Amino acid sequence: MTAQTKWELFPKRYGFFPYIFLIYLFIPATLLMKEDGIKQVVGYLLLLLFLISYRQLYHEEGTDRFAFWLGLQMIIICYQSMVYDYNFLYLGFFTANFIGWYADKKQFQAAWFALMGTLSLPILYHVIFTGDFSKEQFYMIPFLIVILVSPFGIRSMIKNMELEKELDEANAKIKELVKREERTRIAQDLHDTLGHTLSLITLKSQLVERLITKDAKRAIEEVSEIETTSRSALDQVRELVTDMKTKTLAEEVVQAEQLLKAANMNVKINFPFQMHVDSSLTEHMLSLCLKEAVTNVVKHSRASKCWLLYREEEQAIIIQVKDNGIGIDNQSVEGNGLVGMKERLALVDGSLSVSKNSGTTVEMKVPKVKKPEKEGEIHA
Repeated sequence: MTAQTKWELFPKRYGFFPYIFLIYLFIPATLLMKEDGIKQVVGYLLLLLFLISYRQLYHEEGTDRFAFWLGLQMIIICYQSMVYDYNFLYLGFFTANFIGWYADKKQFQAAWFALMGTLSLPILYHVIFTGDFSKEQFYMIPFLIVILVSPFGIRSMIKNMELEKELDEANAKIKELVKREERTRIAQDLHDTLGHTLSLITLKSQLVERLITKDAKRAIEEVSEIETTSRSALDQVRELVTDMKTKTLAEEVVQAEQLLKAANMNVKINFPFQMHVDSSLTEHMLSLCLKEAVTNVVKHSRASKCWLLYREEEQAIIIQVKDNGIGIDNQSVEGNGLVGMKERLALVDGSLSVSKNSGTTVEMKVPKVKKPEKEGEIHA
């Protein structure tokens, strides 16, 4: 047996807004009080049907029935505005909200033109046939313009909210990919460093076991080497743990300066006190790449000077690490951790470029991401 869906007046995800808009139905309900007889009864039945369509539109979003209920609302608005009172045109605010939900451009345009016809026909009817739409009623024109404009605003806000949601989902996916990459890197580091060291300790321990009864002096020497190797392994573990700690870009710049000065290099730094990096993920990727680039300068450049430069453009953040060393050959462009740097920057839609001119310049570039401003709930 399939579980029965719990009945609800409006979907919970819309909060209290659908209920708040019900207040505006009191205006047409009041207008019908001046009618009598069958005309009044029909008027209230049509208003009840309008209320039902209002409820159904919240539940039928994205289905073929959505257009049916929307069209029914327009027919009720048009009929009641012509037969009862032109002030029923204010019900168009309800319909305008739902038209803004259309993501498809053609469907949106068709619904909007239908709404414009719904609002125009009663006015023409009262001007031409009844004559009771005088200059005094022209105060309605600004409200009718708002009704016609509002679907564009609502549609735009929904698009922005969807884009922001997609951006958040993409960032979450990138963070997961970064975690996987870091796990892979850590596993590789453990294999390449600790794996080799522990294998060496195992072999030497087996050798000591054989020598202890035959050559005690050499066995003692091997034990001493085992101690040295184990201390080295401990240092490797500490280094790996240090690498796993996330640093801010500012902290990485300070550490890079200390490393370069320890290598007897003249350091020139042009980094602002406060950097406007869009996300912690982007900042983490830049910090890792900066660390790798500075490490390459110390290990391979034979430079006496190094420049760490930061600048912001309208659409991007750019960090350069320059040195006056021996330069980089074509073979090294795909080595020295540069491939890993490219992969990290690619995760945040960034890029890496390397150039040779009186030394080496490594440039890291990441785009600025401008999120749409958060809007309040827009579903009526």
